[in-house]
Amino acid sequence: MIIDAHCHLYYDELASDIDNVIQRAIDAGVSRFVCVGTNVEDSKKCLSITENNDDIFASSGVHPHDAKDVTEGYTDEIYELMEYESMIAIGEIGLDYYRNLSEPETQKKVFKELMEVAQDLDKPVIIHNRDADADTLEIIGNYPSVQGVAHCFSSTLETAQAFLEIGYYISFSGNITYKNSHLPEIVKSIPLDRVVVETDSPYLSPEPERGKSNEPSRIIHTLTKLSEIYGLSLEEMAKYTYDNTAELFRLP
Repeated sequence: MIIDAHCHLYYDELASDIDNVIQRAIDAGVSRFVCVGTNVEDSKKCLSITENNDDIFASSGVHPHDAKDVTEGYTDEIYELMEYESMIAIGEIGLDYYRNLSEPETQKKVFKELMEVAQDLDKPVIIHNRDADADTLEIIGNYPSVQGVAHCFSSTLETAQAFLEIGYYISFSGNITYKNSHLPEIVKSIPLDRVVVETDSPYLSPEPERGKSNEPSRIIHTLTKLSEIYGLSLEEMAKYTYDNTAELFRLP
């Protein structure tokens, strides 16, 4: 069994063909999906998608790009969404200093507020971190009771080790298949009981589908790359990543 630990099924290119998207994933061996919210409204869309499929789970959060757009009382809406059984995590949340679509101080404020929610509800977090290693690690380090995952990891070995030291999982996406990617070297240092696999669809379509809109069925290419790096069969790699994701998100 395979689980896509991070996808955005409500994006138009996937939502408009959702039944076929899910069927193609099932045909490829993907049996479960985590649909990740990037703001309150998209988190509501995630929740609606889970209503018709017990194998789709959801998260609720505010992406750093969207931090500038939060309104007063937004955390109350997050709390309400998290009352649903299919809502398994807070995310994605974090910092993005690469694009800086929200001011860094605004990003940090929202990030901290949502870490507080995760701590209060005892829920894992899905962390977005781009060019913000030091601040990201400082903030999550202030919430030692919160477990989580560094989603779509793209940083340094030292940063990966720092995440691991505080008990986080490391998730890899299609960018590990790209030519000249530094990530395969990072993967070699990640313990098998801490590695997770995702598509981040519709983004980061792996080779040989790079440049196309991504979808959960293409996780097989990323999983194959991971299995080659670890020297495992595809089935063994799938089991490790499935079990890790199920433990991280406490899936039923």
